[in-house]
Amino acid sequence: MEDMTPRQIVDELDHYIIGQADAKRAVAVAIRNRWRRRQLEGEMAREVYPKNIIMSGPTGVGKTEIARRLAKLASAPFVKIEASKFTEVGYHGRDVESMIRDLLEQAIAMVRAEQAEKVTARAEEAANDRLVDLMLPGPTQTFRTRSPVSAGENTPERTSGYVPPEESQEKRERIRDRLREQLDAGKLDEREVEIELHSKPNTNMMFANMGLDQMDPDMAGMLERLMPEQSKRRKMKVADARRVLAEEETEKLLDSEKITAEAIDRMEQSGIIFLDEIDKVATSGGKGGTSGGGGPDVSRQGVQRDLLPIVEGSTVNTRHGMVKTDHILFIAAGAFHSTAVSDLMPELQGRFPIRVELSPLGKEEFVRILTEPGNALTRQQEALLGVEGLDVSFEPEAIDAIAELAAEANASLENIGARRLMTIVEKVFEQVNFDAPDRVTNGDKQLKITAAFVREQVASIVQDRDLSKFVL
Repeated sequence: MEDMTPRQIVDELDHYIIGQADAKRAVAVAIRNRWRRRQLEGEMAREVYPKNIIMSGPTGVGKTEIARRLAKLASAPFVKIEASKFTEVGYHGRDVESMIRDLLEQAIAMVRAEQAEKVTARAEEAANDRLVDLMLPGPTQTFRTRSPVSAGENTPERTSGYVPPEESQEKRERIRDRLREQLDAGKLDEREVEIELHSKPNTNMMFANMGLDQMDPDMAGMLERLMPEQSKRRKMKVADARRVLAEEETEKLLDSEKITAEAIDRMEQSGIIFLDEIDKVATSGGKGGTSGGGGPDVSRQGVQRDLLPIVEGSTVNTRHGMVKTDHILFIAAGAFHSTAVSDLMPELQGRFPIRVELSPLGKEEFVRILTEPGNALTRQQEALLGVEGLDVSFEPEAIDAIAELAAEANASLENIGARRLMTIVEKVFEQVNFDAPDRVTNGDKQLKITAAFVREQVASIVQDRDLSKFVL
């Protein structure tokens, strides 16, 4: 993705996100700048730091969706973290540095997948060889022997199934070739074989209450090394055994140290962290939270102080070694209903030089959301009911009615943005989804959604304030 121009990135995001041009442009430029910095050399490349972004705007306007689509587009390690999960060291919660460890694990998984793809053919070849060996009958050759007789007596030679070694080996190779041909043709997929599986205990499950990321990285690594490898024999079909053995052979062909080194470099140079709900660690007293109210504000201030060195650039100890955060791109987002960006610590504000305000969504944006994206809610309903054999179509007036009802609900209730559309659409199709199999069975395979149908299902609920609070 980093080779794409900012305009191409925005065009790609436009397929899924309606409006919010400023936010998409800011993200696109930031990603392109990562590529530009890597084209520089020497001291200049080290001195160019990422311009972190903070997005503010009401819930449901596309902040998280921009991050989610960016994750799919990016060819760089990417993690989405909620700031509300972190607490100051000493409180119950995740250590702020764990986000860097999560990013590194993501980078390792990405590099490992890329390397595994390169050795797939060799791994499958080795797995097939092992399968043939498992199905191949054992050697049956016997050799010429003499019967024991008393000393000095003539000893006539007796033979017992003598087969020359070269003939036995030749016969074995012929059988092996035939088995391999049948295996490649898929004729043996339903046959059962017994294989030996090797695995290590899941240390994350053993320490589920605290998690390995909360432990000292050296201690976590030592515990993993101390755990003995477990093995067990299991019967399974050849098709399943081929997949399991291919995974084992892939692991043998991969160089773990090389993968880790490449992953650390990629994470340090191209990593992206989306820090959601940053407003939840801001305090309304201003100046970084000096309201003096005590209580949870103390932990919020602590999270900000712990975030500061990570965003500014520091070295974090992980079980794979020390990693630097200087060139990781941070994109923060928050609704900022009861707080403002200025309520964050001034030092932390300074680490997010690019500010983007996302605008609320109204009826016009809702109409576009329901019609333009390839994954629009209307298309999802058409596809889901199409599985039942029910052909659903929407009149333009029905789309307008859904958008209008969603806008009315947001105006009279809490404004939850585009998420209200999902509630409205589900309410419109509540009875249809329930009756769909019976309708098709009775021969009714066409359904046209009209504005009257939409209002019949939803309008009465929107108008009843008390009822809409519970239903919508």
